[in-house]
Amino acid sequence: MLYTKKGDDGTTKTFDCKPGERVSKTSTVAEALGTLDEVNSFLGLCKVKSAESGFVIQEKKFEDIVHGIQDTLFIVQAEIAGAEKTVSEERVKETEAIIDAIEKLLPPITSFFISGGTELAARFDVARTLSRRAERKVVGVAEEGIRKVGPFTKAYMNRLSSILYALARLSNHFSGITEKPPTYT
Repeated sequence: MLYTKKGDDGTTKTFDCKPGERVSKTSTVAEALGTLDEVNSFLGLCKVKSAESGFVIQEKKFEDIVHGIQDTLFIVQAEIAGAEKTVSEERVKETEAIIDAIEKLLPPITSFFISGGTELAARFDVARTLSRRAERKVVGVAEEGIRKVGPFTKAYMNRLSSILYALARLSNHFSGITEKPPTYT
């Protein structure tokens, strides 16, 4: 069944709940899990649009990079839900390698840029902002001491917005779109 009715009272269950124990859907953990799910779901749109673009970096298709991000977010979600999972240092290093490779292809950043250009870049920018909110929620869970959040999970969440920003910029670059800074006028 797609519904259990168990959450009708505004509670949910996580991996580490004892039998009969439930947590509020407004708890810090539930908020973090929901925000991570939002990012992951929106990345599905980015992945579909990436497949249409045909863009590749370091012999990796953009859609495969996005799929890897989605897979890692499931690890983060499991960790926040109380499972014995955490993001590995290797995943953080893989992400940094992709970001570094993208940066070598782009002009240096000298200003903020207004989101847009191509639809794919705009989608990556939305995913970036969602990922920043998710990072804040994950850090909140860690700071409140509700869950132990691994150091590489925190590092990955911090890199997530960077890789999405890099993919947005590269999408515009590959499409011949010049980034436009705000005029502040």
